Amino acid sequence: MNTESRATTALAEVRNVSKWFGPVMALNGVSLEIGPGITGLVGPNGAGKTTLLRLLTGQIKPSLGGIDVCGRNAWSARAKDHIGLCPFGDATWDELSGRQLMRVTAGLRGFTGAEARRRAESVLETVGMAKRADRPVRTYSKGMRQRIKLGQALVHDPDLLVLDEPLNGVDPVGCEELNDLFRTLAAKGKAVLVSSHILHEMDQLADRILFICRGKLLASGSLAEIRDMLDDHPLKVRISCGSPRRIAPQLLTLESVKSVSIEPPSDLLLEVQNPSRFYAEFGEFAAGNDAQVHRLKATDTSTEAVFDYLMERAARPE
Repeated sequence: MNTESRATTALAEVRNVSKWFGPVMALNGVSLEIGPGITGLVGPNGAGKTTLLRLLTGQIKPSLGGIDVCGRNAWSARAKDHIGLCPFGDATWDELSGRQLMRVTAGLRGFTGAEARRRAESVLETVGMAKRADRPVRTYSKGMRQRIKLGQALVHDPDLLVLDEPLNGVDPVGCEELNDLFRTLAAKGKAVLVSSHILHEMDQLADRILFICRGKLLASGSLAEIRDMLDDHPLKVRISCGSPRRIAPQLLTLESVKSVSIEPPSDLLLEVQNPSRFYAEFGEFAAGNDAQVHRLKATDTSTEAVFDYLMERAARPE
């Protein structure tokens, strides 16, 4: 499948999936698609993230609904050929060296001889472990173990890469290197699903976010798309302008503006309802009132801000 055709095709599809363990419902009627690019999966502990990852990677079957990966049932062996999993926990042979472990992993994926060695060396180089691969895995730091696990997930060149807290224990420089690798993989048409509790990581990394809580998918899409859908949640906007005291009272006449406060010397802090309407109204206002606006910036559009609001809304009585 070439990159162009992948760009319009979901590599994983979850259709009205529910999963329960005895009396506990872990997922409830979840439907979503995961396409090429980086998708962030966020939610509180116990939200259902791990269950969703296990279902996507064919470790468990759904109680209801269906899951396809590259057009095949996620439970099937053929689907698993398209999936690379980097789990949260460590499950390696610590007595082996990183290079031996990678060759064993390639062998378990069906590659033998020179091809297994080639793939092992290739992924060791990719994850930055080629020069440290002769040491026993038991001597590796947490960050090095994360890199080795990522190499294991990549050794068979999967279409869907599922990463459970992949940056856990990795130093800041290593985090940026791995994020660059994720972006490179996404640019090649792969689907990269990143589950993380570090929400600010998603701001610059993920093309799309899946917010999950209490087994339900609360929202999905880019941060901008999700933020635009939250018309009942006020947006906070900072405006730097030439005459803040003059235009503050005038801004209050706009239907979308709920409140205005002045932050000397030249900033205004606005709380607005319905972001799309506000931007349209403010454009007309600024053009007709010589507002001398130097900068306009929404201050609560981060993953964490949107997540906090979604959690707050989910907790409200229905």
